[in-house]
Amino acid sequence: MPVHLTINDKPVQAHEGQTVLEAACAHGIVIPTLCYHKDLSPVGSCRLCIVEVDKLRGQVAACNLPVAEGLVVHTETPALVQSRRTVLSLLLQNYTDAGYTSHDGHTTEFEHWVRYYEARLPDGTSPAPRYPLDGDPNPFIWVDLNKCILCTRCVRACEEVQGRFVWGVGERGSYTRIIAGADTAMLEARCESCGACAAYCPTGALDHKLSIRQGEADRKVTTTCTYCGVGCQFDLNVKNGKVIRVTSNPNAPVNGMHLCVKGRYGYDFIHHPDRLTGPRVRRYLLEEGEKVLHGPAWDWVETDWNTALDITARKLAATRDHYGGSSIGVLTSAKCLNEENYLMNKLARQVLGTHNIDHCARL
Repeated sequence: MPVHLTINDKPVQAHEGQTVLEAACAHGIVIPTLCYHKDLSPVGSCRLCIVEVDKLRGQVAACNLPVAEGLVVHTETPALVQSRRTVLSLLLQNYTDAGYTSHDGHTTEFEHWVRYYEARLPDGTSPAPRYPLDGDPNPFIWVDLNKCILCTRCVRACEEVQGRFVWGVGERGSYTRIIAGADTAMLEARCESCGACAAYCPTGALDHKLSIRQGEADRKVTTTCTYCGVGCQFDLNVKNGKVIRVTSNPNAPVNGMHLCVKGRYGYDFIHHPDRLTGPRVRRYLLEEGEKVLHGPAWDWVETDWNTALDITARKLAATRDHYGGSSIGVLTSAKCLNEENYLMNKLARQVLGTHNIDHCARL
């Protein structure tokens, strides 16, 4: 059922059950947020999305305010600007940046709003680091709690996206901090290193360790992950022809921001010196000589795809004709799509005449 309200003197139509923040976003009206993310349950803790509503007292968080018929909302009054500047200035008093990502060309959400509202520390204030850089031995996640603003997006991402419940909030008062498990290392707390916490972090307190100090990418290339048949998509960040990081693509239809450890961090094979970039066959197959098990004729030789496929087809046909189809076995792969595995099934049974077909993920 449609709900009619006014935001910044603009008539807006929303759906029952939406929040004011969701209604504003749907109509291109920007309300600043830090703890909020559309994929996660709202908590309303950062107080950056506060708005003023006619006939309502005080400033209220838009992420938790449901739309109502006739609501009149203001998102950028002088009082709201001052409140947001104050909130950001308070957060800066416990925030320190060691500068290791300053040359990456990426401005975090927190940095963006600090600059936008011109938030500053009080004169003479210089917060000191309270936690070590790279404070966890996890091989993929960089932890720098000196940048943490306790938005808890990492906690909710771990719970609601990955379902691992690794991150939590420990201590109290000014000592409050994000902890893994019962204040242990991440891997000891059953972390799967999926990187969701780093992907959703708005400050860089959690980051991708393999990408630290790699600099700014020249371009991004949206592609589909090769590790399994699910079809997750992400962005390859390319610099000087080399992939330096993988970032989530929120518009990916299958996975959105979600990736597993292989998809997000298993890209080093792309530039590995041992990677095969073309098909190879035994030398004697190219020379059409007798099969040998040693010597130069047994060496691998790189060739073109048509030649390799012709040899494969010829050998399979000869084996089927001489020994029968049941002498051939076919192994398919979980890295293929369902449709590709279906075609392999038809190839095995209808072309090669064998029922010997198996799959690494058949369990």
